[in-house]
Amino acid sequence: MALIECKEVCKNFGEKVALDHVSLDIPQGKIFGLLGPNGAGKTTLIRIINRITIPGSGEIIFDGRPITQRDVEKIGYMPEERGLYRKMAVGDQVMYLAQLKGMSARDARRELKLWFERFGIQDWWKKKVEELSKGMAQKLQFITTVVHKPSLLILDEPFSGFDPVNAEVIRKEILRLRDEGATIVLSTHNMESVEELCDEIALINRSRLVITGGVEQIRRDYGNNNVELVYTDADGRHTEVLPRSIDGTSTLSSFISRGVEINSYRELMPRMNDIFIKLVTEGR
Repeated sequence: MALIECKEVCKNFGEKVALDHVSLDIPQGKIFGLLGPNGAGKTTLIRIINRITIPGSGEIIFDGRPITQRDVEKIGYMPEERGLYRKMAVGDQVMYLAQLKGMSARDARRELKLWFERFGIQDWWKKKVEELSKGMAQKLQFITTVVHKPSLLILDEPFSGFDPVNAEVIRKEILRLRDEGATIVLSTHNMESVEELCDEIALINRSRLVITGGVEQIRRDYGNNNVELVYTDADGRHTEVLPRSIDGTSTLSSFISRGVEINSYRELMPRMNDIFIKLVTEGR
């Protein structure tokens, strides 16, 4: 079931076409990758879903009905351009942003304390935002995005500014939130994160939807139908790339009949990074 349905969404800024009849479904309870090169139209679509921008035509369906301003309270949006008030104390900042999302002061303080404990940052509460490093501020922004327990999370380049240790912390939190029922839209240029986290993706290029579907199925569709076979015989260990049979049985049987030891057998599929480059380059 789709939580978000984008139906024939179009948007122009003057003579610039930002989105050209884009239709896609974002499944409920999944991590959905929204991909595309800079200027493709991803941010415009995100802003339309958030009702920051109104589409020229088409519509957004949220949980089975046209999206309304009240639905925005159910969305947590972390834009790539971070927005924190540098002169405010951290505690005042997060309380203010949580209450903007409709939380009471009591609920906001309770949930924020839990998040600060989870991230081990209890001593940040009275610091000024300007005292924080870029990575620290990014972590704070993530907390303010998720604290009101939104049913839809939109994260634009969420790992930007993080060292590998903190990036892994955020990855685990994203997976935990997904497992607890949140629907997550991940907009990123990091194809490794796409393969690791995303269940489905959509690729937008030059304002149009190029491809959408499950990550593994897309990788399989763009593969060359080859397999890698690693085996050991009297001469030692060998690796061969072979055309895949329909079920792989005949390929394995031919080697087993030679009396060799099969060490591993796997389908070779292209990386999402290669598919991204191929589709974007073809689009140009």
